Amino acid sequence: GSIVRTLLDGQQPDGGFGVGAYGKWTGAHWRLVSLVELGVPPGEPRAVAAAETVLDWLTGASHRSNVPVIRGLARRCGSQEGNALAVACRLGMADDERVHQLATSLIGWQWPDGGWNCDRRPEAHRSSFHETLPPIWGLHEYAAAASDSGAAKAARRGAELLLEHEMFRALSTGEPIHPEFMTLHWPPYWHYDVLQGLVVLARMRLAGDPRAAAGIDLLRRRRHADGRWRASSRWWKPPGGTRAAEAVDWRTDDSGDRMVTLRALTVLRAARAPASGA
Repeated sequence: GSIVRTLLDGQQPDGGFGVGAYGKWTGAHWRLVSLVELGVPPGEPRAVAAAETVLDWLTGASHRSNVPVIRGLARRCGSQEGNALAVACRLGMADDERVHQLATSLIGWQWPDGGWNCDRRPEAHRSSFHETLPPIWGLHEYAAAASDSGAAKAARRGAELLLEHEMFRALSTGEPIHPEFMTLHWPPYWHYDVLQGLVVLARMRLAGDPRAAAGIDLLRRRRHADGRWRASSRWWKPPGGTRAAEAVDWRTDDSGDRMVTLRALTVLRAARAPASGA
């Protein structure tokens, strides 16, 4: 459709889009996540060319040298590798050695609580939901595409962290960890919210877990009288700006709201299905 064309518009001969792969939000990394969520087929040549630039960036020496280990914990923004791993697997690239490297690295960087974090403060010892959800997704996709039991186990450990928190609650108080966790966004990019968390758990057949019920209930309450959901907050600026500009204006034809609605309906359907392992 027109959104896919817009996301691929301006692609350069090297596969990129005239900015760094991680350029917010017009770099190849971000465009690819949206393209995959929109259902671009495996092997699509332009998407694969873009993914090549992302894989080269994430497995390059300069990027790989910047993973400090402090008090035994790897401080790495796992959302980068996680989103890229998911994208590559969806595009049919799971047998690429660079993709295997992403999966292996994420497993090695996983924290004892099941998540990931790039917080370099020595006292930091709890994972970040933002940095944990994309690795869960990526490792789940890799486990399925490569029949990798280690990736499946790591993804399940990450999912357990979210479920222990009932998708959005602090363990110490039971209160919401952050107001944005309860707000619906599209695209989420690297940010966590309840809908995005439930989408990934639904892919793992875990949306029916009783510990996800509070998140499911919150999602139901976000439904409007017309039966739809709204992207009530956004991380992006309209195309053409100088900071945080998107390639796509997701307000056009209510595209962002339609994506949120589709994802919410998918989650609610999955929550009624038997849970994984049931």
